[in-house]
Amino acid sequence: MIRKIDFLVIGSGIAGISFALKASRYGKVALISKSQLDDTNTAYAQGGIASVTYEPDTFDKHIKDTLIAGDGHCDIAAVEKVIREAPEQIDELLKWGIDFDRDDQGKFDLHKEGGHSEFRILHHKDNTGYEIQQSLIRKLRSDPNIEIYENHFAVEILTQHHLGEIVTQHTPGVECYGAYVLDQQTNHIHTFLARITMLSTGGIGNVYATTTNPSIATGDGIAMVHRARGVIRDMEFVQFHPTALFQPGVRPNFLITEAIRGYGAVLRCQDGREFMQKYDERGSLAPRDIVARAIDNEMKTRGHDYVFLDVTHKDPDETREHFPNIYKKCLELGIDITKDYIPVCPTQHYLCGGVVVDLNARTSIKQLYAAGECSCTGLHGANRLASNSLIEAIVYADAAVKDAVKILETIRFNEHIPQWDDEGTSLPEEMVLITQSFREVEQIMNSYVGIVRSNLRLKRAMSRLEILFRETEDLFDRSVVSREICELRNVISVAYLIIKHALRRKESRGLHYTVDYPKRMS
Repeated sequence: MIRKIDFLVIGSGIAGISFALKASRYGKVALISKSQLDDTNTAYAQGGIASVTYEPDTFDKHIKDTLIAGDGHCDIAAVEKVIREAPEQIDELLKWGIDFDRDDQGKFDLHKEGGHSEFRILHHKDNTGYEIQQSLIRKLRSDPNIEIYENHFAVEILTQHHLGEIVTQHTPGVECYGAYVLDQQTNHIHTFLARITMLSTGGIGNVYATTTNPSIATGDGIAMVHRARGVIRDMEFVQFHPTALFQPGVRPNFLITEAIRGYGAVLRCQDGREFMQKYDERGSLAPRDIVARAIDNEMKTRGHDYVFLDVTHKDPDETREHFPNIYKKCLELGIDITKDYIPVCPTQHYLCGGVVVDLNARTSIKQLYAAGECSCTGLHGANRLASNSLIEAIVYADAAVKDAVKILETIRFNEHIPQWDDEGTSLPEEMVLITQSFREVEQIMNSYVGIVRSNLRLKRAMSRLEILFRETEDLFDRSVVSREICELRNVISVAYLIIKHALRRKESRGLHYTVDYPKRMS
């Protein structure tokens, strides 16, 4: 099947859906989701969405907090853009029916999280992302200009490469013509030709053995752009959330939102002693990179698998009201957070790098835009400030629509793209080859490319990965395409980029800490 569409959106999180809703005013939209619409990183975001709302908060304060967290690596223009445009985008979310918690006077009940100097986190209980996701889906399904394709997987974005041309990162004028898309129900690959393509494919969490991300987070958009020779940056800056619930063998790891530390929760060793003051004067409210490394150090020094988060000194009724899902989840495990300490440990959570975009969300490939976690805007720098990601996603999705409509009518469909050729392939003889290779990637990354790194560990990881890459490419060339083999290819590509960029950075900055270069370059 060949499908022609004005706007092709790959991904169904906040970036993809908000782009689709706005783009549908100007043309036909096809939105593809590799799973169900609500199976996204957005839906798992507990804490909230950051925006300057009331005095004494100001844009300058939010900008300063973001720059400090980013450890000297932020793009100031991107920071200014997101923070100054945030209130307008919050208003749009409210018009779309999204409900944020308010106090008795009707004002937003704002949270404060690590690295923030003011209360500025809008939230819906402790499941903000889920509330946003469900509201956006309702709006999406009612839009007659949007076609929804669930259980469809983007295999490759289409460029001149598919016309037989040799494309490199230095090839001028590389264009995106749409994507090859796998219908997982029929196992057929269809050609989606698009004037404009938006990548909103989310995170990379399943490159690691432990993550707060859902199983769909396999870095698909980043890997596709990498194969298309697009520009990718800052992959070494992988954020580990300091406080995931300690549950060995459970995936994804249940997140204990940072807002609970803003609310007053304190980190303690297993002997009950506080420890964050010796690492940072902000204590348990230090930025995530500092807190994660501190917990990692305490666990390694003491030989423990977790530390405790203590919220028992707060009012029990207030705690249950603010964090009902965390309370319920912990209670199922026999932990009453109003009386008991919560066992937590750092777990992969977010990627600050990705596909490079400009202030209009344009990638290095023409007619291809990106927003959300798969993109690298420069907002987060070397470490994301808590709750800046959701607002970044909708600001850049908005920018992409405004830019794309200016060129939409000038773009013609490329009729010369061939349909997918699977001649000579067969079903994989043993699915265990794919699942075992996937586990090997996860273990390599957890063991060698975690919170603390070294050249020796990184080089060992790269050598192990090269073997898996060759085996997987050989298997892909011989096999009928499936989501499983595509995801394996993608996580290997993403892992390669993380290691490559980590080896290239000869310093410790933000989320990238290496024992070989423990100091930050000026």
